Amino acid sequence: MTTVRWTAFPHVGEYAFDAATLRTHWTRLHAGDAEPWPEDPAVLEAWALFHRGEFHRAANAGLQAGAAGITVANKATAVYANYLERKEKQKLDLLLQVAQRAQEQSAHDPRNPNAWFWQGYALGRYSQGISVAKALAQGLGSRVKEALERALELQPRHADAHIALGALHAEVIDKVGTLIGGMTYGAKKDTGLKLFQEALRLNPASPIGMVEYANGLLMLEGDSAMGQANRLYADAAAFKPLDATERLEVELAKAELE
Repeated sequence: MTTVRWTAFPHVGEYAFDAATLRTHWTRLHAGDAEPWPEDPAVLEAWALFHRGEFHRAANAGLQAGAAGITVANKATAVYANYLERKEKQKLDLLLQVAQRAQEQSAHDPRNPNAWFWQGYALGRYSQGISVAKALAQGLGSRVKEALERALELQPRHADAHIALGALHAEVIDKVGTLIGGMTYGAKKDTGLKLFQEALRLNPASPIGMVEYANGLLMLEGDSAMGQANRLYADAAAFKPLDATERLEVELAKAELE
């Protein structure tokens, strides 16, 4: 794990999770990623750290737990990089770490949907960081699309993969246009919108699902979708978060409204 100091979650202590409370809330907390309940106590402790917002400790605990802890290590690292890391280079380096670990995980456990999802998610966020146009030129768009589609083949109820794939369709069309996006990258407006809608059907209590759907609407529909997008931002901003990640998502929604 990197020796660089991680920025602390600003609300540590507000979300208390242990094995018992995680058992109670697991289905709700993991409606997005469809991650199964962990049987290994060390992995369970890493997940408790993650949901409390102790992302660095969660990532390290997941890695120390071996193969069964890779997914929680990747999720903790990706969430931290996306929401809390202030230095762009450090953020991109962390996302590449996630993508590399997830690629190795999928090679050893090819039927694990989250091994594929975290490849797609991390490379997608990395692509946003270096510019979507540059990422497409490097062939990253195809890698993201293939990984997310594989995740959905393995787990059709993976709401977060629907969101990430919908965002890919929207961003490709936004950057290169409908014609080139469709012919070269297989990006389609209707497909993108349906992916967002299916994500919220599967996991209606998803602040990030609402935010990403709103972002996608603005990219795909333009100013005519502003009213619907603002309603989605407002719904996400008014959401009561259950854990640290949802708190970060709600604060993102509030920032979008402002």
